[in-house]
Amino acid sequence: MLTTIEVTIDSTGHLHSVEPKQTIKPGRALLTWLEPDAAHEPALMAEAALEQEWLNPEEDAAWEHLQPGK
Repeated sequence: MLTTIEVTIDSTGHLHSVEPKQTIKPGRALLTWLEPDAAHEPALMAEAALEQEWLNPEEDAAWEHLQPGK
């Protein structure tokens, strides 16, 4: 019997079921590669540009009052 499940593949090549509590049994499988979800692409493109603003001492100082543990 054939079973189809949706999985994600992490950077090490391991498969993870999208559905909770669904197990991936050892054995053989066929893989259909799906293109990445383009819905988040603009945010990912902006991340590099915003990183310059986020990762600087002035930004850390501005938000320090919200980080009482530091």
